[in-house]
Amino acid sequence: MTPFTYARAENAADALRLGQANATAYLGGGTNLVDLIRETVAKPSALVDVTGLLNEIEETESGGLMIGAAVRNTALAEHLAVRTRYPVLSRAILAGASAQIRNMATVGGNLLQRTRCTYFYDTDGSRCNKRAPGSGCDAIEGFTRGHAILGASSACVATHPSDMCVALAALDAVVHLHGRGGARTLPFTELHRLPGDHPEFDTVLEPGELITAIELPPLSFAANSTYRKVRDRASYAFALVSIAAALKIEDGVIKDVRIALGGVAHKPWRASKAEAALRGGPATEEAFQAAAVAEMADAAPLRDNGFKIALTKRTLVAVLGDLAGAAA
Repeated sequence: MTPFTYARAENAADALRLGQANATAYLGGGTNLVDLIRETVAKPSALVDVTGLLNEIEETESGGLMIGAAVRNTALAEHLAVRTRYPVLSRAILAGASAQIRNMATVGGNLLQRTRCTYFYDTDGSRCNKRAPGSGCDAIEGFTRGHAILGASSACVATHPSDMCVALAALDAVVHLHGRGGARTLPFTELHRLPGDHPEFDTVLEPGELITAIELPPLSFAANSTYRKVRDRASYAFALVSIAAALKIEDGVIKDVRIALGGVAHKPWRASKAEAALRGGPATEEAFQAAAVAEMADAAPLRDNGFKIALTKRTLVAVLGDLAGAAA
């Protein structure tokens, strides 16, 4: 293991000061970062503990929620306002990990967790552009059952592992950040990157920048939302495909819709083509199927994961059908 120093930040300003050194990592629950260090995938020279900071969930003046980055996943999933007004988020968190992990993991850490691609973790035998830029990607010609079918590149076909992030992408969440240049906000859908030629960069965060909070905007029809995760086993496992969706129907017409997909891309995938196909149209199974086809039109499967296209379509149609039934 690479030696590192440890410091516990007293407040956000202290965390930023400590986090400006090169190769410094912010430590939340450590449920992913500690594993990466053990496997020598991550080699930080210093850890800054931020678990004692920014751990409140508060109402915003606009009627949304402000969620501190250090809030534990369990606390967020069990919060009454989240369960009643944004059930898709609560269900995504509960589907994401065991109770023990949820009790440790933080919101900010969940956003920054790295892919679980086995080639990324294989430091001894596999080439991985995400781990070692320019080395190549053995996953492309390897076993690709769990890899991306949307937004991948010749440099990387890994998928994003988070369930929570899929729900946040669907909810139009906003990320609050603080760094050398001061505070800024960012639409959640712009936080994570597609791989392109530089898959080593998972997000657009600047060096030393700290996630301080996630803001959920008021979204009245988010009460009619859900999350469905398809995986190899019902116990703790990462998604082959997942769907986060919210639906607003009036007189049989879809007035508004939010959809995001997990398990299919390097980042939580906002299904904008499906949303555009649905808005203003009838809430029928035929319309749901057409929307699913539109979203999957650009899918590019690899040798072992072509089944994800049909699986995504079927799951999306089923989720939308359930939400339409609940709205009736």
